[in-house]
Amino acid sequence: MQPLLRLLQDGQFHSGEELGAAVGVSRAAIWKRLQALEAEFDLSIHKVRGRGYRLEAPLSLLVSAASGHLGSWPITLLQQVDSTNAEAMRRLAAGAAPPFLIVAEQQTAGRGRRGRNWVSPFGENLYYSLVLRITGGMRQIEGLSLVVGLALLQTIREAGVSGVGLKWPNDLLVGGRKIAGILLELSGDPADVCHVVIGIGVNINMRVVARDVIDQPWTSIRQVLGAQIDRNSFLSRLGAQLERYLELHGLHGFAALREEWEANHLWQGRAVSLAAGVQVVEGRVLGVDDTGALRLDIDGNERVFSGGELSLRLRDDS
Repeated sequence: MQPLLRLLQDGQFHSGEELGAAVGVSRAAIWKRLQALEAEFDLSIHKVRGRGYRLEAPLSLLVSAASGHLGSWPITLLQQVDSTNAEAMRRLAAGAAPPFLIVAEQQTAGRGRRGRNWVSPFGENLYYSLVLRITGGMRQIEGLSLVVGLALLQTIREAGVSGVGLKWPNDLLVGGRKIAGILLELSGDPADVCHVVIGIGVNINMRVVARDVIDQPWTSIRQVLGAQIDRNSFLSRLGAQLERYLELHGLHGFAALREEWEANHLWQGRAVSLAAGVQVVEGRVLGVDDTGALRLDIDGNERVFSGGELSLRLRDDS
């Protein structure tokens, strides 16, 4: 199926003869192949007599990910997977040795924080899981998701989106709409030797999603800039930024990056509500501490919060 998609990704019409020659089948068999592509990857392919076949919208398929390495990390490109994080965990359990990177053209069960669904259409966004071996105890993990956020922030800015900023702990927003998210999962003993799966989802070229599928405002780089983005270039730039920020974090800890993170936090100084299960506290964001925990001013007293199940929201009166 891949040669067909490579030809069709430009969004232009291609004749049945051209497509048949590319995959070694007859013109009559092409339509069945294309129908199978539509069903497998939830694509829409238009057929016009005398002009041929084209995708409803162009795609930017990942090519660089098929090279075997991205920077210093071995990389695997999957056409379809339930979740790149879940696949990373399975490979760890089967004995795969970090570091390694998994990217996919589509996820069928993508996950965000707190069990939320991450919508993952074929060939439009970035679904990315980097697996690292962590030694040296908790210091190597403290603030890690925030550091990944900084790398992602710089990559999105390099793509041309100037209005992007961070929301504690794991989201990136543009105009109040989510454009990217981070999900870290651990395997092993964080006090000794463990593995961390750094899951990243970025809305790159996503155009339309049914209203009842995503439960929060969202946008994509394409929506912001009004043009399709080269996902291969984005993937390469993200790898370079991650290597740079992870090296800084490994050498100096999050404390060395704390000021940069706070300078890019969209809700710095804002009135917020912080939910932890059924408990909700209200306060004003002071920033983060040297471990990446959130600092809130609550009735004149500073309190610090950390944990994966916390949910931060702007107060209506902020």
